[in-house]
Amino acid sequence: MKGHRKNFLPEKTCLTCNRNFKWRKKWAKDWEQVRYCSRYCRSAKTARSDH
Repeated sequence: MKGHRKNFLPEKTCLTCNRNFKWRKKWAKDWEQVRYCSRYCRSAKTARSDH
């Protein structure tokens, strides 16, 4: 079978938009400190229900 299965990757909930996001390779070294799913959410830093 070709490709990778990504069902086993750890997930977190974004503090801004409350959406779940999965681990990414670029976050491998600092996964414990990652709190936001995107740059947009990191810059907003306030809970928004319309995101």
